[in-house]
Amino acid sequence: MAEVNHANDYLVLILPPTRRDGEATRAVLERAGLKCTVYEGSIALAEQIGTGMGAIVLTDALAADPGASQVMAALIRQPSWSDVPTILLSRADGQSASTTRLLASLTNVTVLDRPTSTRTLVSAVQAAIRGRGRQYQIRDQLNALRGAEDALRNADRRKDEFLAMLAHELRNPLAPIRTASELLARLLPWEPKTQAIVDIVKRQVIHLTRLVDDLLDVSRITQGRIQLQRRPLELSPIVAQAMESVEPLLRDKRHKVVVTACFEPLFVDGDSARLVQCVANLLTNAAKYTDPSGEIRVELRSEQSSAVIAVTDNGVGISKELLPRIFELFVQSERSLDRSEGGLGIGLSVVQRLVEMHDGQVAAASAGPGRGSTFEIRLPTVAAPKEGRNKSTPASVEPKRVLVVDDNVDAAASLAAFLQLDGHEAEAVYSAKGALEAIATFRPDVVLLDIGLPEMDGYEVAKRIRAGGRSVRLVALTGYGQAEDIQRTHSAGFDAHLVKPVDFVALERTISGKHGPPPRIAE
Repeated sequence: MAEVNHANDYLVLILPPTRRDGEATRAVLERAGLKCTVYEGSIALAEQIGTGMGAIVLTDALAADPGASQVMAALIRQPSWSDVPTILLSRADGQSASTTRLLASLTNVTVLDRPTSTRTLVSAVQAAIRGRGRQYQIRDQLNALRGAEDALRNADRRKDEFLAMLAHELRNPLAPIRTASELLARLLPWEPKTQAIVDIVKRQVIHLTRLVDDLLDVSRITQGRIQLQRRPLELSPIVAQAMESVEPLLRDKRHKVVVTACFEPLFVDGDSARLVQCVANLLTNAAKYTDPSGEIRVELRSEQSSAVIAVTDNGVGISKELLPRIFELFVQSERSLDRSEGGLGIGLSVVQRLVEMHDGQVAAASAGPGRGSTFEIRLPTVAAPKEGRNKSTPASVEPKRVLVVDDNVDAAASLAAFLQLDGHEAEAVYSAKGALEAIATFRPDVVLLDIGLPEMDGYEVAKRIRAGGRSVRLVALTGYGQAEDIQRTHSAGFDAHLVKPVDFVALERTISGKHGPPPRIAE
C-alpha cells in the first residue's frame, strides 16, 4: 500500500446501498464535524483506500457486490500499523451467509443494526476516528524510528569513512616521527639521558600507532572485514612475541613478570599477527592497571582439547558491576581526571572478537577492586604440523639504490636517511614529476612510492614507470591500508604494499625482495 496522504487521515468513506442513503448519511456525519466522501461503487472505494482514510461506513449490501473482493484486497494491503476501522450497517432480522463471510473478512469492525439512530451512527464513527488517531500515533512513531535507524546507518557509514581517513592522516605524521626516533637512536652518542629521551619518543609512537590500529580494528571487525590468515601455530612463540612488544611498558613500570608453560608444545589453527595482538593487549592492560613494581603472571597450559593463555596481575582489579561488561566496546573503569592509564576502552572488545573468530573464548575474573584480575584466552588445539620447521639463517643485507617518493618532505627525507644508515644508496624526491625524472637519472633498484601524491597519484606514476620498461621493484608506502587499496596497488603494478608508519624489519625484507607472509590487509 502506498504511503497515506495525511490530508485524508480522518476522511470517512461511505459506500451506501443507494445515492439517497449516502447523501443522508453524509449530512448526518458532516453536522457532527466529520469530513466525508460518498462512493457510488465498491471499485472507487477500493481505489480510495489506497490513498488514505479515517474510517469506512458500509452496509451488508456489499456482500452481494461483485467488487467486494477488491475492497477486501485493498484492506489486506494496509501497512503493518494500520487496521482501518469499519462500521457495518446490517439488517437485524438475520444475516445471510455472504454477510457472515464479509464480517469474517473485516478485522476491525463495528456492527450496527439497520436502521440505526443518528446518535448511534455518529457515536460509532467518532469512536472509530479516535481509534484511527491512535493508529496514526503508532505510524508516526514507526516512521520516526525508521528515520532514526536510517540516520544511525548513515552516521555509522560516515564514521567508518572518517576512521579510514583519520588513520591515513594520523599515519602520515607518525611515519617521519618513528623514522626520526630510530635515526636519533643510531646517530646520537650514547649517553643515558639522551637515550632515555629517545626511548620515550619511540615508546609513545608505538603506543599511538597501537591506538590507531585498535580504533580501526573495531570498525573492521564489526563489519566482518577482517580476514584471518590461519595456519597451524605453536603458542609459545606467540606469547614470546607479545611479551617482546610490551616489554618497554613492563620495564618502564618495573613489573616482575613470571612466565610458566607446559612441557609439550601447543598448536592452534590461528593468525599469528592477530593472536600476538590479543595477548599483547592483555599484557598491556595488566601493565597499565598494576601499580609500579607489581607482579604479572603469564601461564600457557593445556586443558582437555584446548590451549589456555592466562594473564594474571595484582593490580587495581575489576568491580563486580563492571565485570559482566568488561568486553563491551568503550567500557572502562571509572576515569580519573589525569587519565594516567590512557586507552580508548576498545582493546578488550577487539580481543574478544578476534578470539571468537578463532573459535575460541576469552574470559575475565577478579575478586574485586584492588585485588587484581585474570584474563584467559581459550583456543581449540590442533595436531602439530607434519612438515619440519624451516631453519634459515638471515642473509646479509645487499645494498640497493632506493628512491623514496613522498610529498611529505619530513617523511621522505627521514626515511632516506635511515636507509643510508643501513648501507643503501637512497635519494628522496617530493613529487610525481621528480620521481619520473629520478628514474632516469638515479636509476633505482627499488622505489618506495607514496600513493596520495598531488597532481599525479602514485598509481599513475607506477603505470608510467612500468611503461618505460625499466626493471625496478615498486613498493607502495602509504597511509591507506584497506583491502581494496592493496588490490589496487597490485593491479597497478606494485610488487608490495606497506602501511605507514612502516615496520623497519618488514621494510628491509621488502627492499631485499624477501616477501615473507602476505601483507596484512587493513580492511
